[in-house]
Amino acid sequence: MGAGIAQVAAAAGHPVKLLDARSDAAARAVAGIRTQFAKLAEKGKMSADAAQAAGERLLAVEQLSDLADAALVVEAIVESLEAKQKLYADLEAIVGPDCIFGTNTSSISVTAIGAALKRPERLAGLHFFNPAPLMALVEIVSGLATDREVAETLFATANAWGKTAVHAKSTPGFIVNRVARPYYAEALRIAQEGAAGYATIDACCREAGGFRMGPFELMDMIGHDVNFAVTNSVWRAFYNDQRFLPSLIQQELVDAGFYGRKSGRGFYDYREGAVKPEAQTEAPQTPAGKITVYGESDLAEALVERLQHSGLSFTRAPESDGRIAEIGLAKLYVTDGRSATQRAADSGVANTVLIDLALDYAKATRLAVAVAEQCEPAAMTAAIGLLQAAGFAVSRFLDVPGLVVMRTVAMLANEAADAVNQGVCTEKGADQAMRLGVNYPQGPLAWADQVGVATIRTVLAHLGASYGEDRYRISPLIQRAVFAGRNIHD
Repeated sequence: MGAGIAQVAAAAGHPVKLLDARSDAAARAVAGIRTQFAKLAEKGKMSADAAQAAGERLLAVEQLSDLADAALVVEAIVESLEAKQKLYADLEAIVGPDCIFGTNTSSISVTAIGAALKRPERLAGLHFFNPAPLMALVEIVSGLATDREVAETLFATANAWGKTAVHAKSTPGFIVNRVARPYYAEALRIAQEGAAGYATIDACCREAGGFRMGPFELMDMIGHDVNFAVTNSVWRAFYNDQRFLPSLIQQELVDAGFYGRKSGRGFYDYREGAVKPEAQTEAPQTPAGKITVYGESDLAEALVERLQHSGLSFTRAPESDGRIAEIGLAKLYVTDGRSATQRAADSGVANTVLIDLALDYAKATRLAVAVAEQCEPAAMTAAIGLLQAAGFAVSRFLDVPGLVVMRTVAMLANEAADAVNQGVCTEKGADQAMRLGVNYPQGPLAWADQVGVATIRTVLAHLGASYGEDRYRISPLIQRAVFAGRNIHD
């Protein structure tokens, strides 16, 4: 991270000094960065002269006193409060009074780091994402004592370096590491309940949700030692709030040393000769029975267009009790956070089949479904056949409330809304952070507006009722938006 940040600053025109406690590490980093600049020049991404000049701005130094003339000191040392406090306390005796301190911590309180300083107002978080030269987001994190002008200077600096900066308050996880927790947590809970396998959940998140990687693939890439540690850190920092509860499944992987790609085993086996499991996909079924598509929702319109290409005949009808379609005895609905079995009991519609959320039903290639226990086998196969005829691969989950994409998006939006409600960031900042920091296909709050804030609230309420847990409590920001009849971004 330190080398990446140095590369960004040097490319932007700043003279940069690199210091590392390990002997020759800074010199090796300078050589490596210069090699990166040369490669960029070879690819035509910067001129040879610019690459040469950027490389010449880098200087390896050997002691803290060499940083006396620095205007900004950015540390990317070990994630230890004591180590960071000591470093900045030592720097205070060396640098000038106008020097700004930018900590790249991803999880330690900026307020706590600053508490050891004589002038804590000069310290703020300058949190890059890995790899720093490629990732667009930088979180500017203000501690309790951070001077507003310092935060604004870092904000402007990060933007001048070609990044997108967002302001955040120093709370556990800041924006990204806090709001991202449900992406892992809900998938882990669904897997723990045996509703679907890892590969199936991952495939649905990619092919329906539009995420670049499924949650289990992503955790394996990050490393379970790291991902589990961050989850535990956020959970403890929020005084064991059930919303951030760590997973026993991931605890087992860490205990076994199965850290993911780095160790050769995680949720998947990466050893030589290992075969990655495929997503569960329903065998082809015949769409037998009269087909009716109801209403004009995004799914209904996508289904109409897809069925027109399939050659199947169907009729259209006005919206009726929220159903999207029916074929023969089967009635298809988008999940609202209840299990299919509960919804069938509540509505008296025994042949209930639930469909998961998709980012864009017109482009999705796979859908997760759940079937009520009361549903007749012929109705289930007809419903699956209908979706297959419309061009979807169908993955049947055991009847878990909310399926996977819907409950994940609802919880991501809920956590983002809570961060905004608690003054951690703005609505725009939350969405920018999640799109740019972890490459989500859409910001969680914009996604909530697209799905409908009232729908998100309903899903959360049903999940809370199903599990009886405070984990699914609804953010006051979402509540107010629903009661006011507005979108979150209005």
